[in-house]
Amino acid sequence: MKDNFFKYIHELQDTITSRFEKIDGKAKFQEDIWKRPEGGGGRTRIIENGNIIEKGGVNISGVHGKLPESMQNYFGVKDADFFACGLSLVIHPKNPMIPTVHANWRYFEMYNKKGEIVDQWFGGGQDLTPYYLFDEDAKHFHKTCKKACDLHNDQFYKKYKMRCDEYFYNTHRNEARGVGGLFFDYCKATSDISMQDWYNFVTEVGNSFLNAYIPIIEKRKELSYTESQRKWQEIRRGRYVEFNLVHDKGTLFGLKTNGRIESILMSLPPHVQWVYDHKPKHGSEEERLIKVLQNPIDWV
Repeated sequence: MKDNFFKYIHELQDTITSRFEKIDGKAKFQEDIWKRPEGGGGRTRIIENGNIIEKGGVNISGVHGKLPESMQNYFGVKDADFFACGLSLVIHPKNPMIPTVHANWRYFEMYNKKGEIVDQWFGGGQDLTPYYLFDEDAKHFHKTCKKACDLHNDQFYKKYKMRCDEYFYNTHRNEARGVGGLFFDYCKATSDISMQDWYNFVTEVGNSFLNAYIPIIEKRKELSYTESQRKWQEIRRGRYVEFNLVHDKGTLFGLKTNGRIESILMSLPPHVQWVYDHKPKHGSEEERLIKVLQNPIDWV
């Protein structure tokens, strides 16, 4: 299972990065191969200062070894080894009319002293963070997510859309990070669903990503914007940073397992603002976005 999924994310990284380079038309991904002293490593690809993409990363990793004590306490185990692999991406467009996008698909195994698998699961998802809300874009993204889910279980979309709304939420701000998508974790084998079934589902979602996001870029990339709209984008990016550094489990896992800092923090945007007690004008598009983020919508 781990070999199959590791091969899959290698191929998916190639597909996604080549597609982003094509649509940007200027910037190319820089590749950085790295190794983790405790075991494993990864392939980081970063794109910056493009025509469309201001900063983005599409990273894969496969790490293994002894589960750090902090994570043993988290999982309630002792003397465990682990293997974890996944693809994680974030794209921060320059134009505030194009939303930021995040996606992650991952697989985890845990072993006893004999090297036997004692636990395994899949996780992942994809979500959209707009700065100016075009309802049709949110609907398209969610419909694509639902289509991928429905091919495997007609209850998955509703379940994982709700989890996404709950997870990507800045509780200290009382607002969502964006308009959501899918979030699933600890997807384990049961009496009615096998690990192969989960593999098929997760790869289905991974394969749907470009169909969910690229049409939105195509539709918004030529729209004009003002300096004040750019400022709003940077203020909202600040909320994105807050979530990743305060709440995100993937960031915390990476930091606690001696992960590669540059790869972990590649999700942070290059230009951000924190403006004291900033409030959008009444009746503005900026205010409309905030109201939606405070009350998640059923987009499908």
